[in-house]
Amino acid sequence: MSTINAEERQAIRDSFHRLLAETGREADVRRAMATDSGFDPVLWRAIADMGILGLLIPADFGGIGAGAEEIELVMEEAGAALLCGPLMSSGVLAASLLSYSSDEHAKARLLPAIGSGERIATVAITGDRGLWTPTDVSVTAVRDGDGWRLDGVASFVTAGTQADTLLVIAKAGSGLATFEVDRGAAGVAVTALKSFDRGQRFARIVFASASGAPIEGANEAAIEKMLDLARVALAGEQAGATRHVFDMTVEYIKTRVQFGRPIGGFQAIKHMAADLLIEVESATSAARHAARALAEGMPDTEVLVSLAAFVCADAFSQIAATSIQMHGGIGFTAEHPAHLYLRRARADAQLFGNSSLYRERYLSALEKAA
Repeated sequence: MSTINAEERQAIRDSFHRLLAETGREADVRRAMATDSGFDPVLWRAIADMGILGLLIPADFGGIGAGAEEIELVMEEAGAALLCGPLMSSGVLAASLLSYSSDEHAKARLLPAIGSGERIATVAITGDRGLWTPTDVSVTAVRDGDGWRLDGVASFVTAGTQADTLLVIAKAGSGLATFEVDRGAAGVAVTALKSFDRGQRFARIVFASASGAPIEGANEAAIEKMLDLARVALAGEQAGATRHVFDMTVEYIKTRVQFGRPIGGFQAIKHMAADLLIEVESATSAARHAARALAEGMPDTEVLVSLAAFVCADAFSQIAATSIQMHGGIGFTAEHPAHLYLRRARADAQLFGNSSLYRERYLSALEKAA
């Protein structure tokens, strides 16, 4: 559990907000989207220097040793700014999976470099169906002399073209295990996938007798803990983006004049805005409550994490689409930021599992708790 208090938590958030306000503006986002790498290396270095990449890394390995509540708040800021880059992949997925493992050697070798931004890592877990469930892991690992050999396909790998190090989830014997693989190693073929959101990069990776080094203790339990933290982080990103889009839309309807009066004065627009405000507050509450439950190990954590996963995804998608409608024709143009948020919302809605999956998980968790 994190030892960071509320004041320190807010200070981290405020510092990150100021950084993104200065160097993560819309023009900066568009420039990053247009590059081959998909992110701004100068901003990435600044994020690392601020300690954001090391939030989830234990202090013994050069990190801050924060937890779910801190990463949720940071991701709210990242979502509001449409941050481009492998923060989720390296700073959340890889950092947390390694931290949850029992492999002290791998931690000492990888975590400091991940926290400093010198190394970018990601986790390859789901197959071509993109179900993000244990049954969809399609990479297998078998012993090969003193080592391990990996075969199969991992798809929708976040930051798969940006990462130096792949932490590959594979079927090994009767369970799942994690293996460290160099992205440029023999037997590893990385293909970039087209994404509806150019601010996020995904890859399909084929392993053909690729050599992998096992990460001790990065088993099914550690993988599920990593995914829960990622779900909370994603919910935070969606909640932050949802609030930003709402604020942007409200500002527009206050100043856009039709028939001699601001359109925000029309009853239909007022009702739409009121409905959206409920969605914003619900998403924010769900994300933060799930983060607190995960941080404190509450009995109903599974219920709250699943709830946040579909509430935040649905709210972001709804508000992003309605925002375009309320902006009128200008919202549909490539020059307006509204459609960029819609693209992020649609992409995020499928990441780590869709809303239908988490509704089922939510109901199952409620039944177990009853």
